[in-house]
Amino acid sequence: MKKLTKGLLAGGLAAVLSFALVSISCGKINVKGNAGTVYAETSAIVPEETLKIVEALQNSFRAISQGLLPSVVEVDVTETKTVTTIDPFEDFRKFFFGNPGGSEGEGGKKQRQYEQKGLGSGVIVRRTENTLYVLTNNHVAGDATKITVKLNDGREFDGKLVGADSRMDIALVSFESKDKEIPVAVLGDSDKLQVGDICFAMGAPLGFSQSVTQGIVSAKGRSGSGIGNINDFIQTDAAINQGNSGGPLVNIYGEVIGINTWIASQSGGSQGLGFSIPINNIKGAIDSFISSGKIVYGWLGVSLMEASKEYKTELGVGTRDGALASQLFIGSPAQKCGMQPGDFIVELNGHNVKDVNQLVREVGLLEAGVTAKFKVVRAGKEIELDVKIEERSEKVSSDNGKLWPGFVASPITEEARKELELEDKVKGVVVSNVMAKTPAAALRLQDSDVITAVNGVAVKNLNEFYAELSKADKSVNFDIYSNGGTITTGTYKF
Repeated sequence: MKKLTKGLLAGGLAAVLSFALVSISCGKINVKGNAGTVYAETSAIVPEETLKIVEALQNSFRAISQGLLPSVVEVDVTETKTVTTIDPFEDFRKFFFGNPGGSEGEGGKKQRQYEQKGLGSGVIVRRTENTLYVLTNNHVAGDATKITVKLNDGREFDGKLVGADSRMDIALVSFESKDKEIPVAVLGDSDKLQVGDICFAMGAPLGFSQSVTQGIVSAKGRSGSGIGNINDFIQTDAAINQGNSGGPLVNIYGEVIGINTWIASQSGGSQGLGFSIPINNIKGAIDSFISSGKIVYGWLGVSLMEASKEYKTELGVGTRDGALASQLFIGSPAQKCGMQPGDFIVELNGHNVKDVNQLVREVGLLEAGVTAKFKVVRAGKEIELDVKIEERSEKVSSDNGKLWPGFVASPITEEARKELELEDKVKGVVVSNVMAKTPAAALRLQDSDVITAVNGVAVKNLNEFYAELSKADKSVNFDIYSNGGTITTGTYKF
C-alpha cells in the first residue's frame, strides 16, 4: 500500500473543521407542499476546493480499510472447562442405600467438563510457504482446544496454537493455505507514535466481523500492572469492544502499530478508553513463538519496587525516576555482578528507566547470554554495572526463599511513627513483607519490627541500613527496637 503524505492528511483534518463550520452557517431547510410536511430540498453547499480535500481524506481512509481488512481475521475458539458439582442428596443416599450408583468423589463432588465457545480477532503477520501466522491475544486463544480462523471473504481454516504468553497476553496461531493471495499485514514502528496521531481499530467487536473504527492516540505508556500485564499500552479513543481483542490498531500508513487488548469501562462497552499493546513489544515474540513455542525471558534476579518520595529522600536520589532493587535472589545474575539491595536502577543500556514496569519489560526482552549495562545510584553516587543476563526459569524466579535479605525495608514515616507508637528518638527502618524460608524468616523477623542496628552498627535511615547490610559478607544480625529497649536477633551465617 502506498503511504499517504502527512501534508495531505493535515490539510484534510483542517478541511473537516472547515466543512463543519460551513455546514452550520449555511444549512437551509425549504418547505413546500401541504402544511406540516417538510422536505429537505437542498443540502449544505460545500466549496469545491474544500470538498476535494475532504474527499481525499475519505479516500485515504477507504484505502487503509480496504488494504488491511483482508489480513484481519475472526478467531473462533472452543475451550474445555472443568467444574466441580456437588450432589445435595449424597448423604441421604449413603444413609439409606449405601450410595449405589451415587456421585463420585468425597462429599458428592464430581468433576464435569463442558465446552465454552468464544471469539476474538487477529491479524495475519507472517507467511512461511503454505503456513500463515495470526497474531492475537492469549486471553483469546491461549486456552483453546479448537481454533477456527475466518477470513474476511468468509473462508474458514482450522487453526493451531503455535505459542502463547500470559505475561504479555499475546498468542500466535497458524493455519495452512496454498492461496498466495492472502495478504500479510505490514508491521509499523510504534516508537514513532505521538499523542494525537490518527489510528484505526479493526476486528470483530461483538461478533460483527470486519469492523473499522477511527480515532486518535490518546496517550502512550499506560501501565498494565493493574491487569497483570507487563506491557506499556497505547491508549486510544477508537471504539473497542468485546471481540476486538487481538485485532490490529493501524496508523494512517496502513501499518499495524498495536494489538487491541482491553478496555476500561463501567458498562462493559466502549467508553473511549481502549488499550493496545505496542507492536514493537511483540515483534521479537513472533520469532520466539515460531522457533520455540514460547517467549524466553531474560532474568536479572531482583525484586523491584516503586520508590515513594520518602524512599527517594532517604536513598539520596532526589526526584529521579527509576526502580528500587529492594531484594536480590541469592546466586542471581544481579548478585554475581555486584548489585546490592537498595540500589536504585536509573539506566539500562544507556537509556533512562522510568519505572518498575518498564524495567521488568525491557529486562524480560533481553536475550539470555547478553551483557546488559546498568547504572544505579548507591549512597548518592552513580555506579555502572555489567550484568550477564540469564534465561528466566519459573522455578527459580518464584523461589522467594532465595531472596536476600528476605524482607522489604521501609522508612519510618510520620504515619508509621504514629501507628507503631515510636518516640522521636527512635531511628532506623521498618520491616515489612517478610518472606518464608529466607534469612529474615530464619532470624524470626516480623512485619512492623523496627531495625535500629546492623551487626551492632546503628542505622538511622534506609541509606545507612543498606550501606551496613552490604558489608555483611559472612554473617548478619539486627537490633530490634522493643518497648524502650533493643533485642538483638540471632546471627545468620552465609
